Amino acid sequence: MTRILKNLNYKILGVALVLNFSSCEKFVDLGAPPTQISFDDAFKTDAAAQSTVLGIYSVASAAANGFLTVNNFYPEISGGDVQYNGADAVIQEFAANALTNNNLTVNSTWGMTYSLLKNANNAINGLNSSSTLSPAMKAQLLGEAKFFRAFCFFQLVNLYGDVPLPLKDALSAIENSMLPRSTTTQVYAQIISDLTDAQTSLPLTYVGTFRGRINKLAATSLLARVYLYLKDYTNAELQATQVITSGTYSLPSPATSFINTSNEIIWQIANLNGFSVFGTAYVTAPTVVPAYSLSEATYQQFEGTNDLRRSNWVALKTLNARTYYAITKYKLTSGAAGNEYNVVLRFAELYLIRAEARAQLNNLSGAKTDVDAIRSRAGLTGVSATLSQPQMLTAIEKERRLEFFGEWGHRWFDLKRTNRADVVLRALRPTTWKSTSVLYPIPQPQILLNPTLTQNEGYIN
Repeated sequence: MTRILKNLNYKILGVALVLNFSSCEKFVDLGAPPTQISFDDAFKTDAAAQSTVLGIYSVASAAANGFLTVNNFYPEISGGDVQYNGADAVIQEFAANALTNNNLTVNSTWGMTYSLLKNANNAINGLNSSSTLSPAMKAQLLGEAKFFRAFCFFQLVNLYGDVPLPLKDALSAIENSMLPRSTTTQVYAQIISDLTDAQTSLPLTYVGTFRGRINKLAATSLLARVYLYLKDYTNAELQATQVITSGTYSLPSPATSFINTSNEIIWQIANLNGFSVFGTAYVTAPTVVPAYSLSEATYQQFEGTNDLRRSNWVALKTLNARTYYAITKYKLTSGAAGNEYNVVLRFAELYLIRAEARAQLNNLSGAKTDVDAIRSRAGLTGVSATLSQPQMLTAIEKERRLEFFGEWGHRWFDLKRTNRADVVLRALRPTTWKSTSVLYPIPQPQILLNPTLTQNEGYIN
């Protein structure tokens, strides 16, 4: 029986060319339609296997796929930092933390993330089965695919809680589609396993240009975040320190943090034209109301005009006697070829991960050093040396809020993992917030397809 991989573009398309994956003019033509290729062909040669794994990057970056959109804007709205200014009833459910189990975007988030995860599983299983690849290429590609799988599981478990844990390839599609929900503990164990494997097999240096492919330090960065979320502060500090002391990254001015050549970028998902999904959504013409803007409550957290993040990442727009706080981390939306990709991991996060871990371990002087590094980059003085542990943790939470607004649902995830969502979001949305709103509903279409799935508390099937 011939095994066919679907839903991956296995040819090196424009995104691969942007990332300069090879000095060759083109890769081997695999001889199959762009969306179908046999396992035997996909993992027979180094060139074909690399083309297969690069297809995962292409799927993640494709605007039509929507993976970037559903995993960014809607969690940002849920956490209260991003304000939705449109009239779409589906998106307004996120703004009220009043999702229904038939919300189309909740279903899209589930489906698009699992689709990307399926592609990673196909690659992992195909690579493991191959006996013809060079050891170095096989190790690198396995590391990249395992990172993608870990990243997908991380998003899913933080949005939905317990989720199915498929690990097999498309040949087991029926079995995968009928899996029950695994516990959060089991999902995180798989994430850690994949990331530690990726650390072992990925190179320290970047392959290609613009840091568009995952390296060892990207895996280490995500692992540091995972340990922080699990309250394993010793390991969170250890992993973050490896990245901070690597000498690979720095903290440039906020004005240049999101340019694709920024030395702050740990990993970014490339695009064809140099215009990010985020800039396209956040930046609008002067006379156009932005669909998504920074909430006034978050804007008021800035310490006056001295904060370079406020002056470089936010622009005030007054339209129809109303002020909007436009998010301007990304500057470009169209025109000639741009220089902005979709940033996923930034160096600033590692300082704040380590600061929080150190504070939790009662190393307040170490925490202050890390927080002050972020504040200094923003043009601010350091925090007081007399802060207590609770005060230091509050200061770190504030810096995370001002550093990561508009990016990957950081605020939403932070409020949940620190058990502060109920207090903060009930005050923000008193008529619609429920304690069970901390998790998105399992989409009803998925439950109809897979009767073994159970619904999250607070939602009706």
